Amino acid sequence: MSEHRLAEVFVELADTLVADFDLIDFLHRLTVRCAGLLDVAAAGLLLADQRGALRVVAASTEETRLLEVLQLQTDEGPCPECFHTGQPVTVVDLADAADQWPRFVTEAHRIGFASVHALPMRLRTEVVGALNLFDTRPGRLSPRTIQLGQALADVATIGLLQARTISQSSMLAEQLQAALNSRVIIEQAKGVIAERHQIDMEQAFLRLRATARAGSRRLSDLSRAIVDGSELV
Repeated sequence: MSEHRLAEVFVELADTLVADFDLIDFLHRLTVRCAGLLDVAAAGLLLADQRGALRVVAASTEETRLLEVLQLQTDEGPCPECFHTGQPVTVVDLADAADQWPRFVTEAHRIGFASVHALPMRLRTEVVGALNLFDTRPGRLSPRTIQLGQALADVATIGLLQARTISQSSMLAEQLQAALNSRVIIEQAKGVIAERHQIDMEQAFLRLRATARAGSRRLSDLSRAIVDGSELV
């Protein structure tokens, strides 16, 4: 990757730290940028809610989002382990983890993934989530790629723990919970769009996101309007 492109991405992500921003869109952009910059097939992101339970908030593809959901439903996979230990988890060949995480490995193989790297979203001792990097090729990512992936995860973490809320943990919890609640209404809106236009969920999300960005609106606000029937996409 070019240094110019890398700088552009960090500026793009850091820019959200100084203004009111759409958190769900920010985290989705992070997963897409991670997949592109790190040359992996897909990326997913999980955050802890107010009770400390992990929730899926973003993924670069719809299939990856569903795989992340499966990890939480079965408590199987590298992302929950990464979150609970606060340490990176590397699975260079998912076939070797079939006994440990049978349902997760089966579904990951069905999608076409062969390896996964999970990176903690951590600031000092506080772990707020984990970033999953999936690839269709077995093997380790290079140390430089892992370092860059962790840097992107760190940027996202700092975005969540902004200076205006870092000294007030309750405000942070409310911000994260609001984002997690927004994810629910966004999923409902995706379903409405998918059914109305006979398209799949990934295409529905792309259409939803494009409409929100074109109108400079939050994904959650537009989603509520679609779900309650006051607006069409």
